[in-house]
Amino acid sequence: MKKRLNIGALFAAALLLGSGPAAAEESFEGWLLNFQRTKEVKPVSNKRYQEECGSCHYAYPAGLLPAKSWEKLLTAEALKKHFGDNAELDAATLQSVRDYVLENSADKSWYKRSRKIARATAEGEAPLRITEVSYIKRVHRDIPEAKIKGNKNVKSLSYCDKCHMQADKGVFDDDTVRIPSQD
Repeated sequence: MKKRLNIGALFAAALLLGSGPAAAEESFEGWLLNFQRTKEVKPVSNKRYQEECGSCHYAYPAGLLPAKSWEKLLTAEALKKHFGDNAELDAATLQSVRDYVLENSADKSWYKRSRKIARATAEGEAPLRITEVSYIKRVHRDIPEAKIKGNKNVKSLSYCDKCHMQADKGVFDDDTVRIPSQD
């Protein structure tokens, strides 16, 4: 009986204390009932972010990087030289995009893959590239370089959507991967 009571108390505490990070997933109840969270990352759900970032490259789900990385990437100064390009945004747009990614970053998410990324980036310097995250490196380490860098249809791990057929839905599992042929 005591064991059941302890489990119930732990569950109640989780409901009360865990609702903060779960807020990034709409609501705790929504998170709890969303079985997709058990594996993946929250898909991009912000139109402004999708339009601004997605106009130049794949709009990465915010849960692929921790907040400390997004904070470095999304400053007015950093966007002037965003990986060799000028990606400046007006102040209101930058604030909107920044707010969205910080609220949905890996360390604020309850999606399983985002939590793994959060743990992998908890210590040390904030990675500025998703391809620098140790978890991302590890899950891709067995893919021959010729299938990525040597493949004109992929070129780099940074083109997630080239191989992950459901990346736009936040799904990055092995069952949805198709590496394009090099033809």
